[in-house]
Amino acid sequence: MPAPIVFYDIPRKANVPSDKAWSPNTWKTRYSLNIKSLPYRTVWVEYPDIEALYKKLGVESADKGPTGAPIYTLPLIYDPNTKVHVSDSAAIARYLDKTYPDTPTLIPRETDALHAAFQRAFAAVFNPGNGGFSWLMMPETYVRLNPASQGYFRRTREEWFGTTLEELAPRGSQKRQKHWEAVKAAFHEVAGWLQAGGQERLFFLGGETICYADIVIAAFVGWIRNTFGEDSAEWRDVLSWDEGRWGKLAEAFRKYESVDEGSPLEL
Repeated sequence: MPAPIVFYDIPRKANVPSDKAWSPNTWKTRYSLNIKSLPYRTVWVEYPDIEALYKKLGVESADKGPTGAPIYTLPLIYDPNTKVHVSDSAAIARYLDKTYPDTPTLIPRETDALHAAFQRAFAAVFNPGNGGFSWLMMPETYVRLNPASQGYFRRTREEWFGTTLEELAPRGSQKRQKHWEAVKAAFHEVAGWLQAGGQERLFFLGGETICYADIVIAAFVGWIRNTFGEDSAEWRDVLSWDEGRWGKLAEAFRKYESVDEGSPLEL
């Protein structure tokens, strides 16, 4: 049995560990680790500490902003078995496939280019630049973060969007309804991908085989469910979309949603 991988994640307000995990990007890695049944332990990192963590570990950022300046994001893992740090959820999935070949493969070699294309297509559909998922979820995410992260989150997101979080999707507004309809349309387009060729499938590879593309979709479905709650009007609406496809996907992933208690980052 390999030594536990260190998995850096972002916490939110929670009474129990299972409610701490919320970020769709870090959920992609948590799902990957759980599907592969690899041992790991979570280190919880508040937003303002992510850059300091990278610099302490001597890890370069995998992303750059519009000005070319580095952007420090999670997920990030450290594998003590190989003494390697890896950031970016897709890169982590590929690393885990290569390093632990006896576990379920998330990005089969013959689908590697298709997965790269999928990531670009998914980003274009869910974040088209004129409204939709991010506009709707940013203010909802903000109020659920720990105070240690809220100031950083508000400042950076308001810089990105050029407006206050409160103005992105005010409850009861036509603007909010427009964003929600855009989210519905995005999921409907993905449903069309899964029905290509006239075949009905829950997972991209067909049958019961889960791949990284499925993990990406499940992470965003889970973001809605975990943010608004299973009793919310929003989640009930999602369950009605595309003949109940997204509720079925969420149920299929429940067995991969274990969250350890973890420990806070110590810089």
